[in-house]
Amino acid sequence: MHTQVFQITDLDKFKTQALLWAAHSDSCCYFDSNNFTDPYSAFDVCIAAGAQTELKISKGAGFDKLQLFLQENQGFVPGFFSYDLKNEIENLKSENPDFLHFPEMYFFVPKCRILIKANKVTIISSDPKAVWDHIHRTEIPTSLKTNFNSQVKYRISKEKYLNKVEMIKGHIQKGDIYELNFCQEFYAESKTLNPVNSFIKLNSISPTPFSSFFKIGEQYIISATPERFLSRKKNKLISQPIKGTAKRHSNTENDLLAIKELLSNEKELSENVMIVDLVRNDLTKSAKSGSVKVEELFGIYSFKQVHQMISTVVCEAAEGLSNAHIIRNTFPMGSMTGAPKIRAMELIEKYEETKRGIYSGAAGYFNENGDFDFNVVIRTILYNSESGYLSFQAGSAITIDSDAGKEYQECLLKAEAIFSVLKAE
Repeated sequence: MHTQVFQITDLDKFKTQALLWAAHSDSCCYFDSNNFTDPYSAFDVCIAAGAQTELKISKGAGFDKLQLFLQENQGFVPGFFSYDLKNEIENLKSENPDFLHFPEMYFFVPKCRILIKANKVTIISSDPKAVWDHIHRTEIPTSLKTNFNSQVKYRISKEKYLNKVEMIKGHIQKGDIYELNFCQEFYAESKTLNPVNSFIKLNSISPTPFSSFFKIGEQYIISATPERFLSRKKNKLISQPIKGTAKRHSNTENDLLAIKELLSNEKELSENVMIVDLVRNDLTKSAKSGSVKVEELFGIYSFKQVHQMISTVVCEAAEGLSNAHIIRNTFPMGSMTGAPKIRAMELIEKYEETKRGIYSGAAGYFNENGDFDFNVVIRTILYNSESGYLSFQAGSAITIDSDAGKEYQECLLKAEAIFSVLKAE
């Protein structure tokens, strides 16, 4: 492998060309921080294309196999984790129907990697100049149409959703749980979609710091997630759970008022604290004694559609733990489960009507220096082009103070950008 650095003058054009070029490979990924300031990010944009070797696991001993794969391939390794890996961590099961059929875990060693930082492009491949030339010869279509011309269906009717929330609140009243992240699916069957154009459109409508596009064969992850699951920088582990959502407003005064109301909303604050406590507990399994701390509590971060309340929990990694083991200790992320975590996951299986799969899992990468960074797969279209099945989900945290109607509207707010992408053209 060789490394060469190039200068670019038109960043947006190059990013689009590089994505279109990479998407011709059977395996590729694209991570874009969209210019959000983040002390823990290693790049502005990272693109990886072509698989030298890969790890694809449908079921069983995924984390052990990942550890061996990373020992044998100590370079840059991108991939993703399915939410349903919970079943090999705890005594749990996933018996709801699966219409997407993604693997439970997938990682690959890329033939080519492209890193963009400011106006510099670093290409790592067998022939960086040839890659550079291929990308510049890639034509951008004059019309980036999604080709989606169907109607999105709701897996759970509004009436059924409201009833399920009340049943979940019954479990809270009995003391089974304190909080549960309850999600609903929106879907379309046997439909066509241009995945690359859909990602470009979604990333334009809803740019976020952990936006990602992932392709393996006929399966696609098209994501505008704002949430980091877990990152490692040297010996520091960082988790940034999101709990607390408020709608953006075009009027500045109303927008600032929405932030003020979010910061004074007892329900949203209590949700955030519960998940922060859960994440702190998860991190203790991988932390040096006494090193877990909350670096930021109730931070407000603004995106195009929503304001989000994000807290940052950090620790120093204990010696002797592999990266695969560290992720296993915290997986799946507490913001997408509830508390207590295991009982919440049992009830998620009971009340949701489809298998989560990649949704509420994580996508990201392991780096050659031992660091890693993974997002939370939310605000995401999942698409199987072979079957034509398209799916996206949205959820909210159900607590004793939840109003079922407001929780339903929060789901629609979180899915707003994706509905916009899938409007008939």
